[in-house]
Amino acid sequence: MESLYLLIPLSIVLTFVIGLIFWWATRNGQFDDMEGPAHRILMDDDNVDQQEERDNHP
Repeated sequence: MESLYLLIPLSIVLTFVIGLIFWWATRNGQFDDMEGPAHRILMDDDNVDQQEERDNHP
């Protein structure tokens, strides 16, 4: 029973801190574009490949 006097306030404080971190992350745009970086990996820059072909063939 005595451990509840420590665990209940600790869980309330921890929940409040996690809520503040989530609020800060949403206000600073951490969740604005979740899929953009994943799609940018798939977009190749073909101009670099063409320039390498020109350099390899005199």
